[in-house]
Amino acid sequence: MLPRILDFTHALRDAGVPVAISEDLDALRALAHIPIEDKEAFRASLATTMIKTEAHRPAFDTLFDLYFGAGRGPKALEERDEADGEPGTEEEYLDDLFRALLSGDSQALRDLARRAVARFGRVESERAGSPYFEYRVFRVVDMNTMLGRLMRDMEEGLTPLEERMWRDEFEARLRKFREEVQAEVRRRLAEYKGAEQVSKHAVRPLPEDLDFVRATRDEILQLRRAIGPLARRLATRLAMKKRHARKGRLDVRRTVRASLSTGGVPFDTRFKHRTVHKPELFILCDISGSVAAFARFTLMFVHAFQAQFSRVRSFVFVDTLDEVTRLFDNEDFLVAVDRMNQEADVVWLDGHSDYGTSLDRFWKQYGNDLSRRASVLVLGDARNNYRESAAWVIKEMRKKAKRVYWLNPEPAMYWDTGDSIASEYARNADGMIEVRNLRQLEDFIARVV
Repeated sequence: MLPRILDFTHALRDAGVPVAISEDLDALRALAHIPIEDKEAFRASLATTMIKTEAHRPAFDTLFDLYFGAGRGPKALEERDEADGEPGTEEEYLDDLFRALLSGDSQALRDLARRAVARFGRVESERAGSPYFEYRVFRVVDMNTMLGRLMRDMEEGLTPLEERMWRDEFEARLRKFREEVQAEVRRRLAEYKGAEQVSKHAVRPLPEDLDFVRATRDEILQLRRAIGPLARRLATRLAMKKRHARKGRLDVRRTVRASLSTGGVPFDTRFKHRTVHKPELFILCDISGSVAAFARFTLMFVHAFQAQFSRVRSFVFVDTLDEVTRLFDNEDFLVAVDRMNQEADVVWLDGHSDYGTSLDRFWKQYGNDLSRRASVLVLGDARNNYRESAAWVIKEMRKKAKRVYWLNPEPAMYWDTGDSIASEYARNADGMIEVRNLRQLEDFIARVV
């Protein structure tokens, strides 16, 4: 059991879930107090000691089912399938599934998912991809058809609100069934190939590793939920960093004087405390279609811990630039973003990114506001549609501000391809950094603030 648990924690780390060695030890201590044969108690004990945020729970559950699933090897699968009895016809199976979905019986849905994969998925060792086996199942179990059947079974005379509530409930149950099917496919593949092999492809990216630009609608919701905890954690780290910075150098004279009464034992140290000034932050964001999601999440992340700055000033642009700081003062962030999309004056010509015009406007209208206490972040992919770059503005900013960084959501391998002029801006800034997800954004801010 110990080697299996260690393999499991290695898989969690490989998936991006932070599990410290001390948490491994805590898990082993906890297992001494629960019945190992109780799978759910076993799962809960490991989760309690290893998982620190709800966003990491799906990855934990996926890997747990792979490493601690029932049975070992194809023969165990065959015995389990035989224990389920005769499979019956497709119509009989769909009727059973309909009744389980109608009642919301979680255990029945789990059993039906196992039966569906055994009968329709036919997982085989020579095929590696789980989507193929899932497709086999859902070719028989049409989710839209099943949803329609469930809704038709509802009593007549429902109000529109009641109908909407029942539809949402049935959609949630169908999603749960789909997740159970996916988990069963992974478990069966693990029986054939081994948990270590399957786990490399089984875990979905954690919220902090999702690509800003390519995120789906569901992934965007995950990102929004993840930003708050990440920002609070980073704010704590930055506050601690500033407290240590405030301590200053050893004050020898005051230390000797303070230690006279004890004869130097113990030695009472005194330091020359220095004032640590909060920096001012200017953020310039390209909000054109290709990078709009990146800009929104970066703004959300920075404003979540804006107490670390004396002031945060926000500017957005497409082919011209507008200041939107006023929209984020004492305003719910999502409301502020909606207002920004509606009220910001960022298009004056054709609505395609024009970094040159936007940077030039910033310099003419706001350049005098920069000081040595200010840091500047420019957010964008540096794709300028073959227009003038105005890279000289970045150079002038750097002369007046403390630091100027450019955060680029594109992979570095694509910089300077096509209409990208990343190098023109990079050589005039303190650095151009690839920032494609929350983890990279957190690392960057922790390093430079």
